[in-house]
Amino acid sequence: MFVNCPFDDNYAPLFDALIFTIHDCGFVARCTLEIDDGGVVRSETLFRMMSECKYGIHDISRTELDPVYILPRFNMPFEMGVFLGACHFGNRTQKEKVCLILERNRYGYQKYCSDIAGQDTRAHNNHIPTLVKAVRDWLRNSIAERGVRLPSGKRMAKRYQQFLAELPVLCLHLNLDVDDLLYSEYTDLVVGWLDANRW
Repeated sequence: MFVNCPFDDNYAPLFDALIFTIHDCGFVARCTLEIDDGGVVRSETLFRMMSECKYGIHDISRTELDPVYILPRFNMPFEMGVFLGACHFGNRTQKEKVCLILERNRYGYQKYCSDIAGQDTRAHNNHIPTLVKAVRDWLRNSIAERGVRLPSGKRMAKRYQQFLAELPVLCLHLNLDVDDLLYSEYTDLVVGWLDANRW
């Protein structure tokens, strides 16, 4: 599952919930935070990662101007465009890609990215339970033909709150700082907790 979203401090609680939900639904989250090699061209690694993922989640909810440069961040729309381009122009495997587009407020994209009019977007309103439900419902519909059952979005959001409550103790046992986890450390903790707390 390719994840294209903001990485700023304000979005961090939503990001953590997003990664948890993806794994709780039985998928593996992939994102550019995995890339930590100054010897490679970042875009090439990004394109390879996208090509390996059938599913993609694109959160284009952050359109504010940067306070220093007075410019918006264009990474999320760029990565979404590459993903959608692969769906349209790619080979048979790439044409099977499916994606979820998240935004903060319903139809807000019409003001800054009107070319995606007609796409089915979901608004999370910066609300974690709403985000969890949107992702869970989309994935449930995407895997319905496999006969996979998932707990409701409300139950999944409660599971996430339980994980958050236990996270400081998990970090303590591993000599980690809960406020300074690398992406790989956080996902390892999520996967380990989910293995021990199967629904």
